[in-house]
Amino acid sequence: MADSSGSNPQSPGFTEKLKSWLCWSWTYICTLWFAMVLTMVYVLRSPLKLQETVNAASVFLNTLTPKFYVALTGTSSLISGLILIFEWWYFRKYGTSFIEQVSVSHLRPLLGGVENSSSAGLFSSVNGDTEPRTNVAECKVWRNPLNLFRGAEYSRYTWVTGKEPLTYYDMNLSAQDHQTFFLGDTQQLRPEDSVMQKAWRERNPQARIRAAYQAIECAAAYVLLAEEEATTITEAERLFKQALKNGMKLSHCHTYMLTGKDTNLVVYIKRRLAMCARKLGRIKEAVKMMRDLMKEFPLLGMLNIHENLLEALLELQAYADVQAVLAKYDDISLPKSATICYTSALLKARAVSDKFSPEAASRRGLSIAEMNAVEAIHRAVEFNPHVPKYLLEMKSLILPPEHILKRGDSEAVAYAFFHLQHWKRAEGALNLLHCTWEGTFRIIPYPLEKGHLFYPYPGCTETADRELLPSFHEVSVYPKKELPFFILFTAGLCSFCAMLAMLTHQFPELMGVFVKAFFSTLFAPLGFFADKMESFMPSCLWHQLANV
Repeated sequence: MADSSGSNPQSPGFTEKLKSWLCWSWTYICTLWFAMVLTMVYVLRSPLKLQETVNAASVFLNTLTPKFYVALTGTSSLISGLILIFEWWYFRKYGTSFIEQVSVSHLRPLLGGVENSSSAGLFSSVNGDTEPRTNVAECKVWRNPLNLFRGAEYSRYTWVTGKEPLTYYDMNLSAQDHQTFFLGDTQQLRPEDSVMQKAWRERNPQARIRAAYQAIECAAAYVLLAEEEATTITEAERLFKQALKNGMKLSHCHTYMLTGKDTNLVVYIKRRLAMCARKLGRIKEAVKMMRDLMKEFPLLGMLNIHENLLEALLELQAYADVQAVLAKYDDISLPKSATICYTSALLKARAVSDKFSPEAASRRGLSIAEMNAVEAIHRAVEFNPHVPKYLLEMKSLILPPEHILKRGDSEAVAYAFFHLQHWKRAEGALNLLHCTWEGTFRIIPYPLEKGHLFYPYPGCTETADRELLPSFHEVSVYPKKELPFFILFTAGLCSFCAMLAMLTHQFPELMGVFVKAFFSTLFAPLGFFADKMESFMPSCLWHQLANV
């Protein structure tokens, strides 16, 4: 998060920053040596002696008027100011320094370094997988288990606000998911499947709807219409029921049991029907449908239907059933999510939050139950540090995207959008979260390099979240990023040059004396060095070098 780390961790890590500074130090040294070589070559090829050259330079500087110095410092201030504005804009938009990025990308290969692939924006859409290993820089994008309906929810938001809640990247991932999930092998496509394959690829919503009507006998066509054409949840439910009816009818016509793409289609439809029931207030019916779906298709756990079940059970305040689901899915061998970690923290916080007081806890210490609740909150915050600001309403919520990045801001938005009401319902839970969540960052001072209970925090989440979340949303960044060196450098240079220009304009005589004294002091070591070189080396050697 932008300002959530009390221990001020670095991003990138210390090793990456050290490499960057070494690259720039090497560049600076090489530039200085190159300038010195050019100066020596010019001096040696000049017919004047070195001391005479230095004296001539001093006379030239002494003849310059204050107006020249005003123009010089003013121009320098203007140029450095423009560079500062560009650097600040680039940092706000992309989260890094343009000068540093270009220099490191060109100099690191020369110094034997390896380019960080995590910054390249390598994302892949998966519906389920184990947690990524530490040596995997790729950020995996997951389907949001609680994604909204485009026609009944996302489109209504666009009609009211005029803003697009979904990015093209997010919608393109959904189109790819639908083609893979519903159509399967392209070599065995039925004619209506070919039409639907083209429909999912259409960028224009109206073109997709028209293509779906061309394959209206296909169950996938009703799915598309329910998702995008239906303007109410009731209408979407009716279309999903028709899609389920067509899907089951099609499977009976083919004399084989539901397998492959037909299974995927039926599971998707039943799940969306359960979500329609949940949105329409028939929560017990939705819970039963989800439980039946998980029993009927136990191998499709990658769809994360248990996250839908957890949210519905929390709405029923069936906390014992929630704990039973967590006991099955909050396992060390299974992939974690913000829903799993924060729901576990909510249950433990609920047991002590109604009587929790920070003042009393500081006097008597934490009880065992309170300690367990605090540890659960720290565990959840370590997994996804972006969530607390949304739960505490320190940051405004937006509609969740159709895909999320685990441990990223997109997952935090999706979790808080559906679960904020459950935290508010537990008396004192948000107060306990407010008092304890920032303590997590003292446990993990360098989250990009070493975690506590989880793998180190991935460094590619910001880039992926910017692709998934709309442009009007301010993406939450963790860990806190310090201002790049060159923003600070150009800011100091701009301020210094502007101050010199103002002082020279106001006090020309005094600044002229100061400049003369400064350059005399600056060239004094060079003159001393020239005298020693002329006295030490024979004069004939200088003429021979000048003739080279």
